[in-house]
Amino acid sequence: MFVTNRLLGLSRWVLRRFPALLERSPLIKDGRRLADWRGPSLQWQRSLPLPGWQMLELSVSGAEAGAEAVLEVFGEDGTTPEYRFAIPLANGDLSKRLVYVPGGRRRLNLGFPDASGDFAVTRFRLAWVRDGFARPRVARRLTGIHPKWKHLGAAEAEAGLASEGSRWTSTVLPPYEQTFRRRTSGAGYDEWRENHPDISDDTARQWLMELGSGPRISVVMPVYDPQPEYLRACLESVLGQSWPHWQLCIADDASTDPEVKAILDDYQQQDDRIEVCFRPSNGHICAASNSALALAKGEFVALVDHDDLLEPHALLHVVRALRENPGAALLYSDEDKVDSAGAFYAPHFKADWNPELILAQNYISHLGVYRRDLVMEIGGFREGYEGAQDHDLLLRCVAHLEDPESEVVHIPRVLYHWRASEGSTALAGSEKSYAEEAGLRAVNDYLAGKGEGARAVSGEFPNTYRVHYPMPEPAPLVSLLVPTRNGVDILRPCVDAILERTGYRNFELLILDNQSDCPETLAYMEEVARRDERVRVLRWDYPFNYSSINNFGARQARGSLLGLINNDIEPLDGSWLSEMVSQVVRSEVGCVGAKLYYPNDKLQHGGVILGLGGVAGHSHKFADRKAPGYFYRLMLAQNLSAVTGACLLVRKEVFWQVGGLDEEHLAIAFNDVDLCLKVREAGYRNVWTPHAEAYHHESVSRGKEDTPEKQARFASEIAWMKQRWHHELQNDPAYNPNLTKAFEDFSLG
Repeated sequence: MFVTNRLLGLSRWVLRRFPALLERSPLIKDGRRLADWRGPSLQWQRSLPLPGWQMLELSVSGAEAGAEAVLEVFGEDGTTPEYRFAIPLANGDLSKRLVYVPGGRRRLNLGFPDASGDFAVTRFRLAWVRDGFARPRVARRLTGIHPKWKHLGAAEAEAGLASEGSRWTSTVLPPYEQTFRRRTSGAGYDEWRENHPDISDDTARQWLMELGSGPRISVVMPVYDPQPEYLRACLESVLGQSWPHWQLCIADDASTDPEVKAILDDYQQQDDRIEVCFRPSNGHICAASNSALALAKGEFVALVDHDDLLEPHALLHVVRALRENPGAALLYSDEDKVDSAGAFYAPHFKADWNPELILAQNYISHLGVYRRDLVMEIGGFREGYEGAQDHDLLLRCVAHLEDPESEVVHIPRVLYHWRASEGSTALAGSEKSYAEEAGLRAVNDYLAGKGEGARAVSGEFPNTYRVHYPMPEPAPLVSLLVPTRNGVDILRPCVDAILERTGYRNFELLILDNQSDCPETLAYMEEVARRDERVRVLRWDYPFNYSSINNFGARQARGSLLGLINNDIEPLDGSWLSEMVSQVVRSEVGCVGAKLYYPNDKLQHGGVILGLGGVAGHSHKFADRKAPGYFYRLMLAQNLSAVTGACLLVRKEVFWQVGGLDEEHLAIAFNDVDLCLKVREAGYRNVWTPHAEAYHHESVSRGKEDTPEKQARFASEIAWMKQRWHHELQNDPAYNPNLTKAFEDFSLG
């Protein structure tokens, strides 16, 4: 309960960002001057709050996903902020967090550094709270997110803080604020690189001693008319490798610039590990790559373009990964881009091996390192696939592996810098249609080899693809399970939309009624069951337990496929169920999830990422409906560790194989995540598809966690998940350890 003997707040006020008109104009409410406009910020003129912890509430409509406000607390001089508190914004949604305002402060400033266009501040409130209210919440956030606090349990951390007495605030303020700090891949990347340097030279020397001679890596480099200064920089990045057992295999594809030949001759004479062949005529990149590949003598080959850069310890990291994964056949790292001034930007922090995502785009790309005998076995690069030669090579290699899950190894470090020069595909918008066409053929060749009848088409964005999987004949019966209690206003739109907007016809809809006593709701359920023979109403006359009621429905289901459907879901179009069925019937697939939106067309569910906020969170939450997401991931089917049970399909045999939903420990929250992790543990892959879309009026029927009983139950479910799935929550293979666990937008960690 908030203690509000002094409260700053307003119920409704609107700011329009027209600086020419509003610069330094006052904000007036009920005839009182509350604040002054200062560019995109507000300065308070009213009395300041009581010293201590405050619960801050802020709602801003028109704010883009990923934007933030900043509350600055000024000292006695009134010129320099002593504290800065970041407030992540979600368009129209209420943002809440604790902030600390010491005594003797003279001014508060609420700024909007990311604001663009018009926006409206619809709520701002500061409410003083007691230490006993703030401390457990601070402890939960730190132990859930901050890397140096994660080893502690929330109760243990809270007890430790309480033992410090009044000093606990100074202990937690810096790390607590770090959990709210968002670093983007734009301006924040330079700072991120400074805070995350590569291994030291001393560590490199220690690794070299431990690894001994190790494997030789042949760097395969086709060359054709690069800018001379970029070619030299690329060659120097190979010469500067701390791992000494390399071979540089260069094939010059009849470059027209004589300086290129002079540079290559010079470097070949400098180091006998460099071998160059000069092709008599230009054969394009596949032919040139094969010429370079023919020079390779190492156990592994690394693919490097003629103007890109390797990190100094890149090959050392590869060899160390090979020592830890002796069965590896293919390794890849994270990457970024380098501009003409030598600045690094746009890092791509990748997922681990993701079979669905690699068909949708070549997310693996650079640095790619392959076992040489595997590359030779498949015949090297295929001419005619120029522009997508790496994607084609990768897919053909993967098709020859017995267990890609263990033989494809991801090194989560930026080891490769992709040159963004004129004509390079590293520059946005420079992708060529021939590359996309070649990539589409490569994906379809791979699918044809699988013999499942799947086919790929071009995606919505360049060099992305969508795979259509065939529907089995006859079409299996799907049992859609819809738990509900009263709430006809949300149940009717859900059920009617499913019945009217589902092109896949072979389904039954089981309304699982949990003690409804609303006459209108009861009448509707009776009417819809009478109107449509696909609808059955089943009574569950026990206290609400999401896991129990769905397990009950699954036992009554006649279909071979189960659909967990919240009673506040509304499909967007008729293809949603067909898309999900075509995925879930595949033998290797476990759970399948959909793309869900709030009614305002902001994203609610783009898949579940483990570890976000401590247990799990939704990918790209609050992003715009058409936003591509992190490297287009909002538009691409992919394997994820978990998907939400608000709209989830699973084969009934798989559901019961893992014991269904956990009724004992997870009555309300995280039961869907637990189910997905059990399914993955059993050897299946979970799939999230953006091609099945629906609206989700989240938690309208159940309400918020706003009572001590609900909060205690929620805390116990968090504790159970951390105990049961501790390792998995810290290591989501569909995410990247360099990305944040504090936000849901793939910003930097």
